[in-house]
Amino acid sequence: MTRDTTPTFRIRPARDEDWPRLWPIVEGVVRAGETYAYPDDLTSDEGREIWMEHAPSATVVAEGADGALLGTAKMGPNRPGRGDHVGTASFMVAPAARGLGVGRALGEHVVAWHREQGFRGIQFNAVVETNEAAVRLWRSLGFEVVGTVPGAFRSAAHGYVGLHVMYLPL
Repeated sequence: MTRDTTPTFRIRPARDEDWPRLWPIVEGVVRAGETYAYPDDLTSDEGREIWMEHAPSATVVAEGADGALLGTAKMGPNRPGRGDHVGTASFMVAPAARGLGVGRALGEHVVAWHREQGFRGIQFNAVVETNEAAVRLWRSLGFEVVGTVPGAFRSAAHGYVGLHVMYLPL
């Protein structure tokens, strides 16, 4: 599914050939140490294995009018088997694209995708509490913090901080 969001970018399914241009976004976010509990020394191959989903899950990219990749999201079931009716997702936006609505467009896309796929809710397992922009965005899309695990994330800038579990019923 492809969604045109604004004249400046569109959201489309990620393709294998996108990875060389997607990896710098993933690598930059991981190396910053503020939002994902991935290893600091994550390699491109490891990142690809983690980020590029396969059916029934999906990975999308936000692509600028000039072909530049501005952000990405991956989505699918949060748990297998008896938990597969609740989805989850992860998001990354290129530094140069932050504040341009890319994260919101990806979030809206992910919510619509989960609805279209028949999920009953979306659970974010680990939203770093100091990631105020993300927390504010997810709340504006209807997500609620249902719990916080104190000190569960080791932020490069803030030390030990909590991880929110956020939920949106669909």
